[in-house]
Amino acid sequence: MTNQYPEQSSAVLALVLGILGLVSVGLLAPFAWWIGRAEEMAIADGRRDPANLQMATAGKVLGIVGTILLVLGVFVLILALGLFFVTVGS
Repeated sequence: MTNQYPEQSSAVLALVLGILGLVSVGLLAPFAWWIGRAEEMAIADGRRDPANLQMATAGKVLGIVGTILLVLGVFVLILALGLFFVTVGS
């Protein structure tokens, strides 16, 4: 059986990056978001297999959640360092 779609799917990659971005390596989350969105667009254009849409969407959603947590974590770190230096400086 030959594949009728001209491009290979990146849905598995988006999902794996989304899981890793959420669980351990937060810096991967934005990439999961980006790849998942690109996969959804390619499926909508008919360039990739629509059977992978749910996996791509799951990777994108995990990437969004992981990115939000990453941004919040960076914000908390900056706030904590700022408070630390203000406390040490006084």
